[in-house]
Amino acid sequence: MSVPETSLQLQSRLSPDARLHLGLATVPVARPAADEVVIRVEAAPVNPSDIGAMIGPADVSRTRVERSGDAPEISMPMPPEAMPALAARVGPAVPAGVEGAGVVVAAGSSPRARALVGRVVATSTGAMYAQHRVAKVDDLLVTKDGATPAEAASSFVNPLTALGMLETMRGEGHTALVHTAAASNLGQMLNRVCLADGVGLVNVVRSQEQAGILRDIGAEHVVDSSTPTFPEDLTAAIAATGATLCFDVIGGGDMVSRVLTAMETVQAAKLTGHHRYGSSVHKQVYVCGRLDTRPTELANTFGLAWGVGGWLLTTFLAQVGPEVVGRLKDRVADELTTTFASRYARTISLREALDPEVVAAYHRRATGEKYLIAPQS
Repeated sequence: MSVPETSLQLQSRLSPDARLHLGLATVPVARPAADEVVIRVEAAPVNPSDIGAMIGPADVSRTRVERSGDAPEISMPMPPEAMPALAARVGPAVPAGVEGAGVVVAAGSSPRARALVGRVVATSTGAMYAQHRVAKVDDLLVTKDGATPAEAASSFVNPLTALGMLETMRGEGHTALVHTAAASNLGQMLNRVCLADGVGLVNVVRSQEQAGILRDIGAEHVVDSSTPTFPEDLTAAIAATGATLCFDVIGGGDMVSRVLTAMETVQAAKLTGHHRYGSSVHKQVYVCGRLDTRPTELANTFGLAWGVGGWLLTTFLAQVGPEVVGRLKDRVADELTTTFASRYARTISLREALDPEVVAAYHRRATGEKYLIAPQS
């Protein structure tokens, strides 16, 4: 298979005048080292984390076209108050796209690398909104025969996050968990994993439409945060599952506090007599997203046996080590089109990813509207 000398790559750049630029650049395709391969990238999803990294708090409603043609570029203003925290981003262009999949078209000299030529592989080494990507063999997920790049495109972020949540749950001695923003692709995947593994899961959604999506795929405990009975419904679901762990994708507002309060209510009901500091059962919430950018609010309504922290997939993978990561990747490959299947509302090209109307659409992060980029289109 031939490898071109150059390739198109989508890049994000923050200029000193507080404008965020997204554009296509022509970059050289590196020659692979002994333990590396060249992937012809054919599918890469637009995840919320991708949107945060390449656009951040920029105002997409004020997007303007800077260039068209062979090197299209758009820009949008960055709020002045956001600039101090983004000082390190000013100047250099940053390649976009956390994960993706494609076909290995060239390999280095090692037998492991050469054996992958022609195979469909996925990786999450970044810079995947590009026509070609060089990656190390150890950073790949090698699919089973018959899998397509589109099926393998989302093999890392959501699947390994879902499996990582269960690994964390078991490692910390919990037996069931709560997940917010549960109608997302990640939430639906986590629900399928928990059903397969017999793990109690409380799915928190924000509309009856989202609740219906989850119930249609077999979710047992679904609670709608938009209803007046949400506190009671959440407490009842936590009581039914025994959940003492939550992964919160919302981040801002009072959701963390409401979950901890419901957990404490369940545990306190088991106590006899007065306990000044509440239940001694530890309740833990990990914030793993920022769909709501407001500060996280905590009320003093859940005793003292609790914790709130951050949870990041890359940190988790580094902590558990290559043996556990390999086991999780093997499961993803085995269940790629079932448990870990992803669905997309639309497939777009690299150039379409810079269309202001398309940017506004995927920037909404609406449930059921995940986009897939096909760099070869």
